[in-house]
Amino acid sequence: MIAQTTTALENARVKLLFSRPIAALAALLMAVPAQADALIDNVNGITLDEDGDVIHFTGLLMTTDGRITKLLGRKDKRPEKLDWRTDMHGKVMLPGFVDAHGHIMDLGFRSMELDLSDTHSLAEAQAKIAAYAEANPERTWILGGGWDQEKWGLGRFPTAAELDAVAGDRPVALTRIDSHAVWVNSAALKAAGITPATKAPPGGRIENGILTDAARLMIMQAVPQPLARERDLAFIQAQQMLLSKGITATADMRTTLDDWLVYRRVADKNLLRIRILSYADSIQTANRAAGGSPSPWLYDDKLKMGGVKLFADGALGSRGACLKAPYADAPKQSGQCLLTDAQLKNLMSRAAMDGFQVAVHAIGDKANAEALDAIEAVSDTYKGDRRWRIEHAQIVDPADLPRFGKGSIIASMQPIHALSDRTMAEARLGPGRLAGAYAWHSMLENKVPLAFGSDYPNDDFNPFHGWVAGFTRADGAGQPFGGWQPQERITREEAWRAYTMGGAYAAFAEDRIGRLAPGLWADFIIVDADPLLATASDLWNMQVEQTWVGGKMMWKRQ
Repeated sequence: MIAQTTTALENARVKLLFSRPIAALAALLMAVPAQADALIDNVNGITLDEDGDVIHFTGLLMTTDGRITKLLGRKDKRPEKLDWRTDMHGKVMLPGFVDAHGHIMDLGFRSMELDLSDTHSLAEAQAKIAAYAEANPERTWILGGGWDQEKWGLGRFPTAAELDAVAGDRPVALTRIDSHAVWVNSAALKAAGITPATKAPPGGRIENGILTDAARLMIMQAVPQPLARERDLAFIQAQQMLLSKGITATADMRTTLDDWLVYRRVADKNLLRIRILSYADSIQTANRAAGGSPSPWLYDDKLKMGGVKLFADGALGSRGACLKAPYADAPKQSGQCLLTDAQLKNLMSRAAMDGFQVAVHAIGDKANAEALDAIEAVSDTYKGDRRWRIEHAQIVDPADLPRFGKGSIIASMQPIHALSDRTMAEARLGPGRLAGAYAWHSMLENKVPLAFGSDYPNDDFNPFHGWVAGFTRADGAGQPFGGWQPQERITREEAWRAYTMGGAYAAFAEDRIGRLAPGLWADFIIVDADPLLATASDLWNMQVEQTWVGGKMMWKRQ
């Protein structure tokens, strides 16, 4: 009935317009005022300029489609004719955060599955698994993750037998906190056809119910795939979680074809609220999704597939990080580089040939050195502003640090990892090999662009926590006292820049997002205090009150 009434009104309006003389119609159209600007006024606005210097303002003027036209000072005259105006009553406005490394769909599914990230012992994890299995009898597989044997103080990986004891005969697959290992029970091994005689694929290990890196796929291929509506729901969950932390844009590292279809479906329904900077999980996915070259910016600059993610090694926690020397706590292991030099160069060349940006996951010092070697080799052929990315760059030989700066390479790092990994890193490497570990200050000293993220859901994705970690090397309680490896602290403003402008620059998006300036999108957050005046403890506990993307409020604290 409503649709019929609207159609009737439109028909009447069209008939009225075309029944008038042309001169009268022209006069009527000329009398319609041009669409005016919108104003967010009475704010304590803080942003950075192109050089990273702090700018203060009290009003933000923008077009009604959400692009900033001017930042206003206290003495600047406000326009008289506005489409709309909002008074923020002196609240603090900041540019939205750009998380340079995350996994959107993993975050969404983790929120819907068994989460072990809050467990502190194997026994506590077993109790939680048993309770979850009892509460969800309809689930054919029990899925989840977030466990960390280092946090448990176990000193080893958990076993299939320890999972069998609490999970019954249903298959269970639980991903380690770094997503580079999966803990399974006997039923899951049987479902995947894995027996004691099964050999692990190159780049993976099978150890008594633990499958690392490439071996994980043997289990994941046996797990029932979620339905399209379940994928869409997982995305909506993740989107809300990110917006609630003030994240207005995020790099999605390892986007699958199914993930890309989710983003398109959600955007087609006008439900995409966050900006996604997509890096495909393979060259094949990039070509199938984007069409042989980076996609254009879609949906008012909310979605773009511009790059490909490659893996040089695994993670430090599962001893999959590729090191130049053996692990201090496992002298017979030094990790494994997942690609040969030739394979890495070939994949980088194929991606660059089609114009895709390359992001290489490298944790260990040997993996980082090999990534640097490959970038130096292919840069001779693929010149111009390529912005090669090394994701994590966690353990770097100090001798290799200057090579980052020479190649205009972006160090995409996660400051929160320095807090969650520190005791594990000390155990894995020993005190004598930490000089290039999580080395943000050294990167800046070598003129390396920094882009900060969190690697969610594998770690805490609250950007205020990452910001504090960046300039204190400690948590909100000031632990460890004085900061871990304090020589690698950077300034408060440098850490903020890496979490905003750095993430935008790393994805070729600095002309759209990352700060508040004329011509850029009005992506901003309203918070409860001034982050530049707050103590580290207060900044750690900062609350986001509103999150705006493209001049529209997308999330509000209830």
